Amino acid sequence: MSAAPRPAAKPPFLLIDAGNSRIKWAIADAAGTLAHAGAANHESLAAVLAGTLELPGWADLPAPASAWISNVAGEAVAERLAALVEARWPGLPRTVIRACAQQCGVTNGYTTPDALGSDRWAGMIGAHAAFPGEPLLIATFGTATTLEALRADGTFVGGLIAPGWTLMMRSLGEHTAQLPVLDAPAARGLIGGAARGAGEAGNAQTGPRFATDTKRAISAGCALAQAALIERAWADLQDEWKETVRLVVSGGAAAEVTAALKVPHTRHDALVLAGLALIAAEA
Repeated sequence: MSAAPRPAAKPPFLLIDAGNSRIKWAIADAAGTLAHAGAANHESLAAVLAGTLELPGWADLPAPASAWISNVAGEAVAERLAALVEARWPGLPRTVIRACAQQCGVTNGYTTPDALGSDRWAGMIGAHAAFPGEPLLIATFGTATTLEALRADGTFVGGLIAPGWTLMMRSLGEHTAQLPVLDAPAARGLIGGAARGAGEAGNAQTGPRFATDTKRAISAGCALAQAALIERAWADLQDEWKETVRLVVSGGAAAEVTAALKVPHTRHDALVLAGLALIAAEA
């Protein structure tokens, strides 16, 4: 999906974050305040275009002046989003963002800046604005688990990408003869230890324990693998930078993974949308 030919920088902004598993949206004003937030899976989007479903809350959205989109889900999803927005608001200016060398106070350290995923880029911009002047490690638990190391001055020094919690479980089931295939809905609730809600979390969590059945063993084992990656990266980053690094977590599997984390962390589930709002406002 290409950007509209005319400038698209007027509020209110329709913000759309299209990931590999879900699509999230919100309306933002010129100050970046988010409202009317919602989410749906890709099957729902296809059903909407087929006329068999309506996205929850979509009909009640106030009319935006422009749309700003981060899409990492491929061209087919891009076309569906374009059709959905055009059907609801014909002629609405649309901008599909891409990572660049520098934007909204964040400097991109990737060798090829625009090769960085637009969701990771917008998320870093949102995190840098939410926690100004702090060095950050941003962990997003989606289809993939991504890590971004962000200096206090907004310099992105690099990141890591690993299979997400659900993808790990699915891979075990699909590539072994006797293990079941688990997805997130089936695995939720199998992990021992309660996940904390939004806000600060510390060392009091017990996390997953050794399991006595196969499904719990898979669910907890994959969650612990995620947590171990995050804890190692966080510890190494603090050793290298010689300062306290705030760990910021988000994403659909954040509750399950943070149940296993034994380091302080902050939950923030609207980083990409917040970053999109800042990108739109700067334009």
